[in-house]
Amino acid sequence: MSALSSNVKGIGLGLRQPIADALLERLPKEISWVEVHPENYVERGGRFPHVLGRAREHWPVVTHGLTLGLGSVSPFEREYVQTLKKFLHEVETPWHSEHLCVTGVDDVMFHDLIPIPLTRAAARIAIQRLRELRDAVEKPIALENITFYAEPGKSGMDEASFVLDVLDGADALLLLDVNNIYVNAKNFGFDPRAYLDRIPKERVAQIHIAGHLIQPDGLRIDTHGEAICEDVFSLLEYTLARLGEVPVLLERDGNYPSLDVLVEELRRLTEIYERATSVKVL
Repeated sequence: MSALSSNVKGIGLGLRQPIADALLERLPKEISWVEVHPENYVERGGRFPHVLGRAREHWPVVTHGLTLGLGSVSPFEREYVQTLKKFLHEVETPWHSEHLCVTGVDDVMFHDLIPIPLTRAAARIAIQRLRELRDAVEKPIALENITFYAEPGKSGMDEASFVLDVLDGADALLLLDVNNIYVNAKNFGFDPRAYLDRIPKERVAQIHIAGHLIQPDGLRIDTHGEAICEDVFSLLEYTLARLGEVPVLLERDGNYPSLDVLVEELRRLTEIYERATSVKVL
């Protein structure tokens, strides 16, 4: 499935409750679509579905999951997956994304994204989970590459090879997180452009872009709570020039600036998007 076959185009923003009222009051023209986490909405009443309903009057919605890590060794809970399916079809998302990681074990949620070993065995598990989820919800599934801060076991595979193995094995889509690749590249010493050059254009349904925190020792932490750095803006432009008109989402999940500041960041992303996608890459 191509992202261009849907009405999700250009620059989007995560619909988060702390900024939802301001967004819905102002309806910035810089926002072309919004992304939501289903976990915040399924079987929930009150403000959350009300805000989502209002947002759907103005923008297409894409869903991005937080709890169904595709590296899980156990099948997903059937009851939740059926509830998720209902929600995905109600909001008419063109695809649903989940992280290529583990999010819990034995009914205990980690509330974090735990990396999985970069091995063929782990890839086979992720392929199976992805196929199961796609069949169950009857929507295309995009996996997202994550950040990690310690080598997830000895494997003989690099991160890009592992991601490509799962994509090919499951015939899946990719939610390409440019910031995550940059953070891992800086922390582990590889070339982020070489990684991006290996990604097949036809696999990429969506891009994430965000800010990250730099610790005093130089370690970079993916927080979604800082402004995007210049290197990541540059890497996004490089990515879009190669991939074309893939929809881009600005992730901001905390330490929210004023709406004016967010809108300025969205405007810059729009300028990059328009400039990069006008370039003809052979």
